[in-house]
Amino acid sequence: MISGFMRTVLGGRVVSALLLAAGGCLHAAASAQAAFPSKPVTIITTFSAGSGPDAMMRAVGEKLSAQWKTPVLVDNRPGGAGFIAINAARAAAPDGHTLLMHEGDAISALPHLFKSRRFRVFDAFEPVGVLYDTPFFVVVSSTSPWKNVGDLLAAAKAKPGALTYGTWGVGSTAHLQSALFEGKAGVRMLHVPYKEMGQLYTGVSTGETDWALGAMASTQFAYQAGRVKYLAVTRARRLPDMPDVPTLAEAGGPANFEASGFVALLAPKGTPEPICERINKDLLAAVASPEVQARFKTFNFEAAPWSPAQTRRAIETRTAAYEQVITSNGIRLD
Repeated sequence: MISGFMRTVLGGRVVSALLLAAGGCLHAAASAQAAFPSKPVTIITTFSAGSGPDAMMRAVGEKLSAQWKTPVLVDNRPGGAGFIAINAARAAAPDGHTLLMHEGDAISALPHLFKSRRFRVFDAFEPVGVLYDTPFFVVVSSTSPWKNVGDLLAAAKAKPGALTYGTWGVGSTAHLQSALFEGKAGVRMLHVPYKEMGQLYTGVSTGETDWALGAMASTQFAYQAGRVKYLAVTRARRLPDMPDVPTLAEAGGPANFEASGFVALLAPKGTPEPICERINKDLLAAVASPEVQARFKTFNFEAAPWSPAQTRRAIETRTAAYEQVITSNGIRLD
């Protein structure tokens, strides 16, 4: 039997040991954060060189490089449904010096589009933050007789399965969000996938395809030329820079539907939380700079000051929503 005195002594030792262990963990976490970055940081991205997201990341990278006093490199690895970049990033050391830049909606849908790969986002990565968020517009030809989304939906209900909506590919963000829109509006339309965004919005402008969802960055070439018009913005509020474009609900669309695209930054699984938090803090500061904000304004990109936890929730929420629409529409890519 252990005496009360011995229990007190042993208890004190246990408490001391626990305090020392906790202190060691805190010291290790602080050291990890203080040591970052100790070498150039590489951002592996699914986007092509010269694309809008690539240009924005390079602008932000310049700010991060100045903050960190070390180069920030952008490594473009498009193709393979995003898995070329994903596999390269997930194989890197989990120390914050290699990050993945991926379209948030696309990576959210991958587990359900490619079930045979058994890919789960947060089995492979830690959330870091978001580069930007961008609203979508309901885009139709400038010669379309539809004056609002209510007209579009009335035409769809009059001829189920006859109206066409275009996207930049089967399983793309535009495809999944358009299918969600169909469900919310209670209509059935025909999906027309294109190989490239330029072809898609050219097809909409000529009337080859009835309508499409699209961000300003990918549609402004046709919009500024007067070849397409925006029936609505898929946001709860009008955009300050485009006050004449109504929201989806104002234009006669479903009131409980919003569509947008965001670009996420992720770190290899096991990257210490303090490093992810440090990168997030510095990312938000870089995005908030006047120079980057001026670049964002050109394309109606919006800063998304999400924490790592909020980034995780955004991806998990979309993963659940896309599972339902992918299953109900029989969409598979493997």
